[in-house]
Amino acid sequence: MRKQLRRTGALACTGAVVFGGLAVATRADAQQPLPLPEVAARNGLPTEQLQRILATDKTAVLDAGSRLFYREPQLTAAQKSEEASPRWAAEAVEGATGPAFELHSKPGSNRVIYLDFDGHTITGTAWNASKGVDPVNVSAYDTDGDPANYSTAEQDVVRDVWARVAEDYATFDVDVTTQAPAQSAIDRSGASDLQYGTRVLIDPDTWYQSGCGCGGVAYVGVYDNSSQHDYYQPALVFTKGVGTGAKNLAEAASHEAGHNVGLSHDGTSSVGYYQGHGAWAPIMGVGYYRGISQWSKGEYADANNTEDDFGVVGTHGLALRTDEAGDTTAAAAALTVGTPVTGYIAAETDTDVYKVTVDAAGNYTATANAAASGANLDIKLDLLNSAGTVVASADPAAGQTDAATPTGLGASVTANLAAGTYYLRIDNVGYGDPLNTGYSTYGSRGAYTVKLATS
Repeated sequence: MRKQLRRTGALACTGAVVFGGLAVATRADAQQPLPLPEVAARNGLPTEQLQRILATDKTAVLDAGSRLFYREPQLTAAQKSEEASPRWAAEAVEGATGPAFELHSKPGSNRVIYLDFDGHTITGTAWNASKGVDPVNVSAYDTDGDPANYSTAEQDVVRDVWARVAEDYATFDVDVTTQAPAQSAIDRSGASDLQYGTRVLIDPDTWYQSGCGCGGVAYVGVYDNSSQHDYYQPALVFTKGVGTGAKNLAEAASHEAGHNVGLSHDGTSSVGYYQGHGAWAPIMGVGYYRGISQWSKGEYADANNTEDDFGVVGTHGLALRTDEAGDTTAAAAALTVGTPVTGYIAAETDTDVYKVTVDAAGNYTATANAAASGANLDIKLDLLNSAGTVVASADPAAGQTDAATPTGLGASVTANLAAGTYYLRIDNVGYGDPLNTGYSTYGSRGAYTVKLATS
């Protein structure tokens, strides 16, 4: 016999009920509960996974249309403390203009993640429907009381947030940008529309945040929707929930965009969000307090979510980047002494090899640096001679100086070389034990720069 229906405060959304111990949505016409498999199908999730999410994750919400979204918990005042951002900006600018608002990680891509700091009018969306307010005019990001202009400090935060989110998505064929694209580049009009994406709106206002007391909200698996795509946009990051510092905003932005591309939370049997261990945390858990946050497949102890993050994201419109350097000496890409080259490790099994000609004997240093902000890639660097024999190798221990600054992810070697042909090999590595002290090679992917120069 069916259990009696009752409303649930945890899913305080029109049409959400508890049915058989699980939250499901009701049909708008007959107010009858939808079968769980139908709800799962609407969200592109296996039934067992949706059942686990609804039974264990208090931040999971089904709206009146049976679509799943998450309300992330807000941080305490101490947790919102601002970390220093690098100083890129030289002068204040009027409005969202200048270099900080012209950043692109992969210009020309048909996919986009737009980090919106300059305010936005939300209209005709599920967020409007849930609040009964349309339109909603969201203010621009502002920390100095002058929302019409961006100070150097505010621009530095924008630049650092972009760099960190761009690194999290560096392995994918997607342009993470701070420059407002045409709306048609975000929306998807139908299955034949191959140019689309999502807006991650940095929201300093209270219109939604005061009601949920949350750090951010985003719908799950809507990035590639071919119908009602814009209805489930944007993803929202609330400064009143996570603070105004670059590290926290970036972790929240990558996390909310992760929901859009189909990902659920990484937790344990006792907590909804895993806070990590050592210097590592999963992006879809809590990455605020660890220097290294990566995509995950639940390799840590007591993980409650073993979904393959890269595989799931791939089914929602984001393919991996095309490999730009060969895996062997025979397929090596060209490198010139003294000139740095940027590359990407996109697949777990990827190895990038570069061929370089040394014209004069002497001491040389080869350096492979991970991304300057929020690096995901842990590098092992090998220097090989013309026969492919390793001359020197380096793989430093990983760690962090603070929650915003990882250490030991880049590598360098110095050797006395004769004139001739050499190769630099960049490999992604893990560190420690992924069960409790470190991470595997799975999420160790991202951007790097490599260079050989005289010492």
